[in-house]
Amino acid sequence: MKAALSIMIFDENRIRASIIEEGLREAGHDQVVVLNDIVGLARQIEVISPDVIVIDIETPNRDMLEHLFQLTRSVRKPIAMFVDRSDSSSIEAAVEAGVSAYVVDGLKKERVKPILDMAVSRFKAFSRLQQELADAKSALEERKIIERAKGILMKSRKLSEDEAYALLRQTAMNEKKKLADIAQSVVMAAAILGS
Repeated sequence: MKAALSIMIFDENRIRASIIEEGLREAGHDQVVVLNDIVGLARQIEVISPDVIVIDIETPNRDMLEHLFQLTRSVRKPIAMFVDRSDSSSIEAAVEAGVSAYVVDGLKKERVKPILDMAVSRFKAFSRLQQELADAKSALEERKIIERAKGILMKSRKLSEDEAYALLRQTAMNEKKKLADIAQSVVMAAAILGS
């Protein structure tokens, strides 16, 4: 059985917030918190630490959207946003801010759960892609360091490329450290010694 999601709803309009809350409760979500004031919203999110954030804005103005988008950029949570009206620049800004689902004119309580599920799925997929990108960048950086260390060893100890790599690898095994860490030490030592 999946753990119950804790959901935070932000809507300055209490009636509209109650529609979303009712839809979520009917869908089996009982950990729902409703906030109606944008003042202190970031702090409330930090305190509540919801699994998912639902933002509902009847008529979004540029200042409010910008404030919410600044907030969503700093919060690493799935966010579903409901608005009555929108334009292409608002949609683009929402996507750039990390909003997982942006729904125009879609506030019907029976639609809330599927939209929320989609927001969570998109957020997880995007987070996975970000992690894969970070891992790939890290692996590339490690590879560059290892290549530099091999070059230093080849030059200073007159070793072949295979011999330099074998020396790095053997040292890493002996020291019980990662190959990249040993390579980094060789590069740093060379920089200090000026070789």
